Amino acid sequence: MIATWWADLSPVMKLLWGVTLTATLIFIIQTVMTFLGADADGTDFDLDVDTSLDGTDLSNIDSGANLYTFRNFVNFFLGFGWTAIILQPSVKSTAVLVIISVLVGVALVALVMYMFKWLYSMQQSGNINVYKAAVGCQGKCYLRIPGERTGEGKVQITIQGAVREYDAVTDGDEIKTGASVKVLEAIDGNTLLVEELNSYII
Repeated sequence: MIATWWADLSPVMKLLWGVTLTATLIFIIQTVMTFLGADADGTDFDLDVDTSLDGTDLSNIDSGANLYTFRNFVNFFLGFGWTAIILQPSVKSTAVLVIISVLVGVALVALVMYMFKWLYSMQQSGNINVYKAAVGCQGKCYLRIPGERTGEGKVQITIQGAVREYDAVTDGDEIKTGASVKVLEAIDGNTLLVEELNSYII
């Protein structure tokens, strides 16, 4: 029955169904990976592999706010495709159908971007005063930190029982990914000065 239904579709509708079902499958996979803590945005066109949507670590969920990401292309085709499929029998004008479908696709992208931005702001705001609470906390280097403050890396530290991710610099030698670190100072609300634990031991 499915084969007969598919054979009866026009080439345009076959293409539309193919794109829509593919976008739907990818959307489901991305959503599951996001809330399982996997790197769902590692496929972003900007290749921002520093993200990991990350325990559910919402500190990186702002990557969804970048317009040109794979996630947003998927969201657009999800909204566009399903709108076109649902309305195609009742909307006779192809131009009107395309316009409505494009508008729904754009609206879905905007909605998801807004949701991600809201989740990110909620995670960042919290009730933690990073200047007071972070100093002395320990954690792990999540992304390599160049030495002598020549660049930034990322660390995951535990503050008041919650694991949070921050940009980090160090005055000492380079700190490699996975190394244990201790916070010496909060430079600003998102950047910490850290040292590698036991780095002084010869």
